[in-house]
Amino acid sequence: MQPAYTAVVKHDGEWWIGWIEEVPGVNCQERTREELVESLRFSLGEAIEFNRAEAS
Repeated sequence: MQPAYTAVVKHDGEWWIGWIEEVPGVNCQERTREELVESLRFSLGEAIEFNRAEAS
């Protein structure tokens, strides 16, 4: 079973901003919503991998 994460996505002027509520430090800013969601997924994956490496 895959864990679920909550992405907060907001449109602010010319930018889309977002973050993952459950993982501090995973936040992104992009020009389109689609780019933002992709960046959040990538950043979340990197953060999870980093945390696993630090734990072992």
